[in-house]
Amino acid sequence: MDKSQEIAKRDEKNIEKTREVYEIIPAVDIYENDDEILLHADMPGVVKENVSVNIDNGTLSLSGIRKLKTDGAASWEEFTDAEYTRRFSVPQTIDVERVEAELKDGVLRLHLPKSESARPRQIEIKTA
Repeated sequence: MDKSQEIAKRDEKNIEKTREVYEIIPAVDIYENDDEILLHADMPGVVKENVSVNIDNGTLSLSGIRKLKTDGAASWEEFTDAEYTRRFSVPQTIDVERVEAELKDGVLRLHLPKSESARPRQIEIKTA
């Protein structure tokens, strides 16, 4: 074996493995009442700084990245870094300026309030 083959074999052993980020579709529950649409998305292990919520042109986009700290070399690994992503069509009647989001215990909760014009209202009947 000549020196060039020996160097190539040594380099193959020293290749650093990068962690693959898996894309996960989070489980979601959606509820609607007269005032708002409530959306709960399951994103375990995601911290607030790694969550993104966008509404653009009738599309709601959710994204959250879970980054795990590792101590030492892994001998077995099934739970790793992941990116949660999901998209929904939302009605134009959502008041985008009043949308609120909170993250607690790995669940992202979105409050999508309806605009005044989209809320049901009682019509008063007048007598003649």
